[in-house]
Amino acid sequence: MEIRKSTIRDIDEIMNCISSARKLMRESGNTVQWTNGYPSKELIVQSINSGYNYVITEDEQIAATFDFIIDADPNYSYIENGNWLNDEKYGVIHRLASNGKAKGVAQFCFEWCFSQFPNIRIDTHETNLPMRKVLEKLGYQECGIIYVSDGTPRLAFQKSN
Repeated sequence: MEIRKSTIRDIDEIMNCISSARKLMRESGNTVQWTNGYPSKELIVQSINSGYNYVITEDEQIAATFDFIIDADPNYSYIENGNWLNDEKYGVIHRLASNGKAKGVAQFCFEWCFSQFPNIRIDTHETNLPMRKVLEKLGYQECGIIYVSDGTPRLAFQKSN
C-alpha cells in the first residue's frame, strides 16, 4: 500500500470509499455517525483543495481516504472527563474511509501519520467499535470526550512519543 495526496480527479473513488465506510458502520451497529450526508462531496473537495486529503492505494487503485492535518482542531480545545496527553502541536486524522477491498488500511494509515508527526489526536463515536479496537491495538490512549461541530460527543484518543 502507498499513500499520496488526493487530487480532484480522485473524488468519485473517494466518495465510493465514504459510502462503503458508512455502510460498514451501519452493519456494525453504528447508526449515528456520518449521517445527513456527512461527509459531503463539497467538504471533501474543500479538503482536497486545502491539501489535507490523502488516498491509500493498493496496486495503483484507491482503497481508502483520510484527512491528515497538522494543526489545532477547534473541536479539541475542550475535553470532558479527562485530559489530553500533552499540549504540544499535534496532527489530526479525520474521515478515514475504506472501500473494503484492502485489509489493514486503518493500521497502515495511523502508522503512516504517526511517522509523519509523532503526536496524533483522533476521535470516533463510541459505537464505532472497529475503529476503537484499531486505536487500542496501536497504543492510542482514550483521553476523554470532545464535541464535534454539530454538538454530538466523540471519544477522544491520543498517541505521542
